[in-house]
Formats: sequence, C-alpha cells, structure tokens
Amino acid sequence: MLEELEIHNLGPIRSALIAPAGGMTAITGETGAGKSMLLSAIRLISGGPSDGGRVSVGAQEAWAQGVFEVASSPAAVAAAREAGFEPEDGELFLSRKVPASGRSRSMLSGRSVPRSVLASVAAELVTIHGQADQLRIATVSRQREFLDRYAGDEVALAAYGKTWNALRAMDERLERLNSQESSMRQQADYLRESIERINRVDPQPGEMDELRARRDRIENAAEIAEGVTRALGALDASQVVDDVESSSAADLIDHASQALRAIHVEGVFSELADRLDSISTDLSDVVFSLSGEVDNEASMEDLDAINGRIHELDELTRRWGPELSDVIAWRDKAVYDLEDLDASPEKVEQLEAKRAQLLNAAKKAAQAVSKRRRTAAKELASKVTAELDSLAMGTSKLEIRVAEREQLDATGADDIEFLFTPFPGSPQLPMGKSASGGELSRLMLALELVAAEKHVVAGGTVPPMTFIFDEVDAGVGGKAAVELGARLAKLAQSAQVLVVTHLPQVASWADEQYVVAKGETKDGSIATTISQVRGDERVHEIARMLSGSESETSLEHAEELLKSSVLD
Repeated sequence: MLEELEIHNLGPIRSALIAPAGGMTAITGETGAGKSMLLSAIRLISGGPSDGGRVSVGAQEAWAQGVFEVASSPAAVAAAREAGFEPEDGELFLSRKVPASGRSRSMLSGRSVPRSVLASVAAELVTIHGQADQLRIATVSRQREFLDRYAGDEVALAAYGKTWNALRAMDERLERLNSQESSMRQQADYLRESIERINRVDPQPGEMDELRARRDRIENAAEIAEGVTRALGALDASQVVDDVESSSAADLIDHASQALRAIHVEGVFSELADRLDSISTDLSDVVFSLSGEVDNEASMEDLDAINGRIHELDELTRRWGPELSDVIAWRDKAVYDLEDLDASPEKVEQLEAKRAQLLNAAKKAAQAVSKRRRTAAKELASKVTAELDSLAMGTSKLEIRVAEREQLDATGADDIEFLFTPFPGSPQLPMGKSASGGELSRLMLALELVAAEKHVVAGGTVPPMTFIFDEVDAGVGGKAAVELGARLAKLAQSAQVLVVTHLPQVASWADEQYVVAKGETKDGSIATTISQVRGDERVHEIARMLSGSESETSLEHAEELLKSSVLD
C-alpha cells in the first residue's frame, strides 16, 4: 500500500506530499492544473522512462519518492530480497532522481539500483490503469497472467513448470550429444581412460595415510623391537625372558601395595594401596599391548608391496590430486560428465525414450492447465460483461478465447486472447485496439472488480495492490458516473485505489480527496499545489466540480452527494 508520495520540481509541481487513504483517494482539479504530474511521479518510481524536459523550470533535477507498506505483500518482499534489500519496519522506499540533463538515478530504500530492479519491485505494488499504461494488457503474456491469477492455477502451473523444465533440460542434453565435435569425442576418450586407470588402482579414502604409517613401522622395525623389549624387561621381565628371578616394575608395585595393606593402623595407607593397585592395572594393560607388538613384525616383502602401492597412489595424486580424496572426487565427477559426452547410439536412444516420456507428462500437465483456463475464461468474460453494464457500457462485451495448440512452451499449450466488442455489430477486436482510453479504463476496472470478488468468495485474500485509474470517467456522466464511483469504492474495500477524476459523482465516493490547483507564487511564477480537502473544504470542492461555482444550491447538492455516496 502506498503510504506517502512526495514530489519535488516535477513540471509545475515545486513541492507536494500526499498520504493516500488505505481505501479510495480521489485526485481532482481543473483541467490543465497538473494532475497528470502525479501519474508521472508514480510512473517514475515504478521504473518508467524519465524525461529531463519535465524538470521544473530553473531546477536542476526532479525527485519523487513513494513509501510503501509491504508487510502484507510477500511478492514485493521477495522481489526486494532478491535484489539484496530487506524492508525496514515493513516499509520500502522507491525513489527516482531525474536531472534536467543526463541519466536518471533509481533508488530503493536509499541505495542506488538499476531501473529494472525498481520496476520489478513496483510491479508487485502498483498497477496503473491509464491510457498509456494499460495498453500492456493488450499483450498476450499480460492477458495470460491475468487469467491464470483469476483461475488460481498455482498448483497446476507449478506441476506443468516442473515437467516443462525437465523436458527442456533433456532437449538441451540431446542437442549437445547430437552435435558433438571431435574435441568432445577426444574429451570423452580422455575421461574414459582416466576413469579406467583410477578404477584399476581402486584408491580408498584415507588409504595413503595408513600405508605411510605401515611403511614407517617396517623401516624402523629393529628400533621398535629393541625399544619394546627393553620396556617389557623393565615392566615385566617374564614377558621376554623365561625363569627370570629379578623383580619387574609390576612386581615391585604389587609388593608395595601388599606392604601398605599389612599396616593395621587407620590412616591414608589403605587409600595409597588402592592407588598402587590402580597403577598396577594400568601397567598390566601397557604390558599386554607391548607384548602384542613383539611378534608384530613385517617382512621386506611387505615393505616392497607397500612401497609399490604408495607409488601407484602417488601417480594418481600427481595427475588428479593433490590429495587422494581429490582423485576420488575427480573420478566420480568424470563418470557423470562422461554420460553427457557419450554419444553412442544406445545412449542417445535411451535419452530419446526418456524424452518421449517427459513430453507425454508435459502434455498431460498442459492439458490440465488448459482445462482450468477455459473454465476460468468463460466465467471471467461473463462476469466482466455483466459488470460493464453498471459502468455505462451495457452494449459492450468481453470474450476470452483459449485456443489449445500442439506446440508447448514455458506457459503451456494455449493461445489466449481478450476480445472486446464495444457495441453490437462491431467486429471483435483485440483488447486495447477496440476501446477508447476511457472504455479501456472501465474495462480494466471491471476486470479488477471481478478478480477481487473471486478471491474474496473463494475465502482467500486479494493480493495487496495499489490501483491507479486515469481517464476511467471519460465519456461518463449522470447516473452512470455515480455507479462508476460506487464500483471504485467497492474495489477499494479490498485494495488501495487512487483515481484521477473530474466527476464529482466519482470523487464523492472517496475516503480522502486531494485538489490539484495552479496559481501564481510570490515571485510571480506559476506553480501547482496539491492540498487535501476535508469537511467544508471538500464540500466546496465538490460544489465547484458540480457547477463551476460555489453557490448555495451547489453547496447543498454537494453535501447531499457526499452523504449519499456510501456503500450499503
């Protein structure tokens, strides 16, 4: 939701600050006062094209900023985060500087960004229905997006997207295989030979460290044997010499423990004896481990085998290392890469069979999407046509055509076209080419109303959006103007609506009203001011819109109009 719009030096507007209502806000004023500059400002912060010629005379640059509440707009938050921005206190600041000469500067929450980033975030926040902006709905892609949102096709579209992506990946893989050149075949041969060589050696994780430890033991066998023997002789001589009479360390400790236990006087002697017993147990474990090492001797044949194995592994690490783990990882990746380089007839045949299965699945998923689209198109067109009757377009008709085709693309298998008939007997023409600016604005209003109602009836929530309507009241008057205002107020129950209007019957329905006026400044120049009107000021503005004057009669009519402009 747009919380605040600030403008400086844009055309005749030197400085303006608008805080639109959460519901409906009307922008009114005399023709030529500068209401269009408000739309220009919103287009600027929405990433639209800039024009240095619109900078106020005498100013170096124009500046516009919109403050948006985005806590209730996950899509806008996601777009901002994708660009590296985190909303602060649930708000985003979209701003644009346009110099009198040179390139404009786009900013998101105080940091410079490409204009495309500003546009992607704004697209989730603002929809402008003006004569220039809504021509975008004439594109096939926009019409399809609108229909899909109305149909609520998220699950079916996601299922189709998954199969389509798998099919495209397979097509790309087959294309690579079928267009292999000699260099790719050579690469395949290299990978195949390398994999075979590594597999012959069959390296195991951690094997090199284990082999080097065994080699060190064999090369130092004599030193190890001497040290083990001497240690055992000191700890327990019976392990190395039969019928030995000298006492070993273990025997001496046992004798000491027994001597302490023979003391029948209370004190620390028993505790010390326990400690000696514990030491004796540890010594026994050491003696047991060392005695096992006496016979653990390896022959020179073992050393030769180990050195040979280390040499083989060294050869692998020199080519595909530096570590043995790198060799194994390279081999595993090479196996996968070889699959894509292997263009054998059998391989291609396997992939083509898999591709046929994927195509089948994609067609079925596309048919499910098409079925939902056709149902939604019929319903949407019928309801929009009925809605047009209340917008002074009772003889107009909308038809939405969904034509299924053989060729699949990323969106499915449908050609979608919105066809508009402005009056009986008129040929059906693509929307945007068969309607005037005012008719197109009211047609878009009808579409947005029906879409919002569909979400509410379905128990869901309308995606938060700020809708801006310009020229929606062109060619409308009397009772139809009152109904138009009511329909805008109805849309404002589920979204924020800003409408630029010259009709009091429309403005009277707004929750807030701003008046754009042009006048002479203190220095004698002409400038546009924007001011909010409430209470009596608003009654006077509605009276001016009704009759061009503020007579007693027009004021009474204005009060009556404001009181009656309330939804049931």
